[in-house]
Amino acid sequence: MEKTKNKKCKCKEEVNSKEECKCNDECHCDETELKLKETEDKLLRLQAEFMNYQNRREKELETLFKYEGESIIKEVLKVVDNFERAINMDDDDLSDEVSKFLSGFKMIYTSLVNMLTDLEVTEIDVDGKEFDPTIAEAVLVEEDKTKPANVVLEVLQKGYKYKDKVIRPAMVKVNK
Repeated sequence: MEKTKNKKCKCKEEVNSKEECKCNDECHCDETELKLKETEDKLLRLQAEFMNYQNRREKELETLFKYEGESIIKEVLKVVDNFERAINMDDDDLSDEVSKFLSGFKMIYTSLVNMLTDLEVTEIDVDGKEFDPTIAEAVLVEEDKTKPANVVLEVLQKGYKYKDKVIRPAMVKVNK
């Protein structure tokens, strides 16, 4: 007996010419193949989504660890600002008690600045340079005809970078 494909149901099963197909004249082969392809496609998409999630999560963790001390550093910068204000009150008369007290402040201030430097915190230098809104915030505008327009006239509060990220923009006075 020769085996042939059943023509009634388009079944891909090979059957004897005298036998009837067991699929009851309805072919489910094409449907099964289609479902299999859809399932494979879903699996591939799911794998790709999972890989994207892993990569995204890895980058988030990397950033989190890179800037892990940022919130503490911002608080320490407030203390540094207060020390700078106190030190600027010094009148260079080292004989009175206030000046002796401020010399202790200067030592503490120096220790804090050195600690910040070790943590890769750097001051943003903007004084006398062209205003850059990515690193400075203009809080005052003044006109000085002796200087070019859009130049920082005065730094009101220092700005700082932590590694390569601006954690506090400088507050500045800008020329019109």
